Amino acid sequence: MTKVEQAQKNFRNGYNCCQSVFAAFCQDFGIDLEIGLKLTSAFGGGMGGLGQVCGTVTAMFMIAGLKYGYTDSQDKMLKMKHYKQIQNLAKDFSDKFGSILCKELLKTNSTVKTEPGVRPCERFVLYATEMMEKL
Repeated sequence: MTKVEQAQKNFRNGYNCCQSVFAAFCQDFGIDLEIGLKLTSAFGGGMGGLGQVCGTVTAMFMIAGLKYGYTDSQDKMLKMKHYKQIQNLAKDFSDKFGSILCKELLKTNSTVKTEPGVRPCERFVLYATEMMEKL
């Protein structure tokens, strides 16, 4: 199963957007799936339903951090390179969908609320997972 297929399966099984993307990559980084799901559980609905940064974007940033992040607080060059990569991921996503904010992506002006059973974000999950596979 590809990462995109796994993320789609995660999403269709009820995991939030961030969980769906991140969980597809847990094994690659030696992260226990249950830990990964717990870690990302608060980021659905744009940060706990607040409509802020889309959970799929948060997952992309977390995965990029695992792969390319820095640990030396004094390595300013690596920090700037990493931040530029994060900015590019955000720009690519925003160019595709018009925003990285959940409430804008879902065309709402307040806390994210959708009808029970309605999950309009699958396209974001798939795109974010594809982007991370390329990375």
